[in-house]
Amino acid sequence: MVASGQGRAFAGSFARVRPGQAGWPSPADWDALRRSVGGRLEKVEVPKLSPADAQSLLHNPFYLRDTPAFTESSGWVDAWTSAPSAFVVKAKDARDVAAAVKFARAHRLRLVVRGGGHSYVGGSSAPDSLLVWTRDLDDVALHAAFVPQGGDAKPVPAVSLGAGCVWIDAYKAVTDEGGRFVQGGGCTTVGVAGFVLGGGFGSFSKAFGLGAGNLLEAEVVTADGEIRIVNARRDPDLFWALKGGGGGTFGVVTRLTLATYDLPTTFGGVNWTVEATSDAAYRRLLRTFLEYYPAHLMNPHWGEQAHATPGNRLQIEMAFQGLTPDEATAVWKGLVDEVAAHPEEFKTVEPFSARAAPARIYWNAGALQKLAPGIVKVDDRPGAQPGDFWWPGDGIQASAMWHGYQSAWLPSALLQGEGLDRLTDAWFNASRLWSVSFHFNKGLAGGAPEAIAAARQTSINPQVTDAFALAIIAMLGGSSYAGLPPPDISVARQNAKKIAASIEALRAAAPDAGCYMSECDFFLKDWQAAQWGKNAARLEAIKLRYDPDGLFVIHHGVGSHDWSEDGFNRLA
Repeated sequence: MVASGQGRAFAGSFARVRPGQAGWPSPADWDALRRSVGGRLEKVEVPKLSPADAQSLLHNPFYLRDTPAFTESSGWVDAWTSAPSAFVVKAKDARDVAAAVKFARAHRLRLVVRGGGHSYVGGSSAPDSLLVWTRDLDDVALHAAFVPQGGDAKPVPAVSLGAGCVWIDAYKAVTDEGGRFVQGGGCTTVGVAGFVLGGGFGSFSKAFGLGAGNLLEAEVVTADGEIRIVNARRDPDLFWALKGGGGGTFGVVTRLTLATYDLPTTFGGVNWTVEATSDAAYRRLLRTFLEYYPAHLMNPHWGEQAHATPGNRLQIEMAFQGLTPDEATAVWKGLVDEVAAHPEEFKTVEPFSARAAPARIYWNAGALQKLAPGIVKVDDRPGAQPGDFWWPGDGIQASAMWHGYQSAWLPSALLQGEGLDRLTDAWFNASRLWSVSFHFNKGLAGGAPEAIAAARQTSINPQVTDAFALAIIAMLGGSSYAGLPPPDISVARQNAKKIAASIEALRAAAPDAGCYMSECDFFLKDWQAAQWGKNAARLEAIKLRYDPDGLFVIHHGVGSHDWSEDGFNRLA
């Protein structure tokens, strides 16, 4: 772990200024920046929405994406609240970004970078700041044979994506039109850049690896205002840091190039919910599932989730690739038969089902609606991009405030011998307090060897390669945005305590478990060790080399060792 006092190494004299303080840019200064970026500097104004528009638009993640005053999450109770920046540079290219970076450094401003705006801990929100908004950097280019600059690597199929792209932009081009696969996020409105820079898991990461593991090259503006093309040969340390070290930390990434793959024949899902008739039966159900998982499901075909609930229910919502529904059903037959053989202990709440579709239509809104009406929600605003949609389950996050969010990687050793006993007890005990989800695609154990090897070349916590799943325990509700019901603070605090107690019960099986930086507790202690493990010290050294004054600061980011209540990082 890196000692918190090391944060002062980045401080120097770079104390941020705010409106009304000495050093805040004059109107003439702002005008000079506006001219340098072709007029694309604006004051950030919060839209005044009617009650009806607030209900409609603030629950539309594409509207939030398109509005610089808002972020996807509206905050976290007792942690942060979404607040607009003072000014925004609506960058059209890396030169605009470089101008904004130089201006922020010269005037000692708090600089915020926003692509998709999905940071749970408020990484793209800070009041009185200058926002570098990459929304319009949305170019997509497919490559039949890409070679990183300055290298002699074997050409590979790839896609270059502007930092303003969200995953539906990538999937439309790569899969729907190009007939190939790129490892991205399950949520269609997550920003490509933030996803990759944080590590990046998708439903099929056991097959295709991390988003960071598939990064071939990036264009990035560093704290000195230089535009750099980085890859394994050019600025290799910075390139490594970008692969999991966190967005808005080492610079402003403006373009990423990712490897693409042959498209599987099918994408599909399995749903099944079983309720135990007693606590003893529930414990046995959990153990039976955990015994079954490594032999049948811990492989590149499978991903997504199993939930253990306080109501003694095991809810399966897993995804698969490259299988027919009959093949997927056959994989589960032994477990389904075992449950059916004991009706006195288990009752089926949702019958087992396995459905699949051609992989090429998986992100085609029109085809999906014909296949299963209501399966997606389409952006129906006037002028919306055709085919923009989100999954209803992801939509609940739009404008919501978090009550609590905890995660922990679970090592594969827990699926054997004495570890299986500890894991069963811990999962059961944790589920007495809150619903506990195991996200199997967010641990690479059992995955393709190539995916694991690539992950070892990233800066994410090395625990991910031996973890069979990432456990997630979380809750949200209410909003800080005007026009939507606010959270019940008392209830939110009670929920947060239960969530924290639940993760502690689970950690009895894995006390040294790290966590995924993009999905972890805002109040996490020892966050450097938890997020990056042994890679933390190397990341600190790279940060000091490329950003010695600490221009780029985010909560729980490399080099950011202090955080104030009003959303300003303080490095002093």
